[in-house]
Amino acid sequence: MTEPLVVIWDGVEEPSQERCTIVDLQEIHIAGVVRGNFGTCTYAMTVSQEWLFHSLRVTLGDRTLAVSRSGAVWTVDGEQRPDLSTAREVDISISPISNTLPIRRLGLELGASADIVTAYVRVPELTVTTDPQRYTRTAAREYRYDSRDTDFTRFVTVDEHGLVVEYPGLFRRRNNSGGALDSTAHS
Repeated sequence: MTEPLVVIWDGVEEPSQERCTIVDLQEIHIAGVVRGNFGTCTYAMTVSQEWLFHSLRVTLGDRTLAVSRSGAVWTVDGEQRPDLSTAREVDISISPISNTLPIRRLGLELGASADIVTAYVRVPELTVTTDPQRYTRTAAREYRYDSRDTDFTRFVTVDEHGLVVEYPGLFRRRNNSGGALDSTAHS
């Protein structure tokens, strides 16, 4: 077991603050608290050592959303969701931790791209829909993010763990806190 890694992000366009803790055990456990105009939202996520999504629980006020994936079978609040079968990760609208999952899982070489589909979790609505995306590694610690169904594009900088440092217009990392992740550090 390694020390927990703690990062703090500030929302830029939509004012918010997130404190995210990542603990690398047999699975990687990620927990966050995001405060913004929508109130206080908490989430708990588990991913495998290879950064494959397993489960997410999001709480906002008295509402809770539970999302899980086993193979290609997605479940949202206990109901199977075949419309999400092509998704591999979740993308939480209010958190840049979502970018770390595909960045770590894909392990793209410089100049390489990958098209993915996420299960997009919209907060404060607590709804889940598919979201086609593309990641292109443009530098050692920079990725171009493209939405494949809109014209939204950003160049996202990350640290040695694949955690967002700067997501222009959306999120900015406040600290470079200590801690380490054992499993295949981002290089």
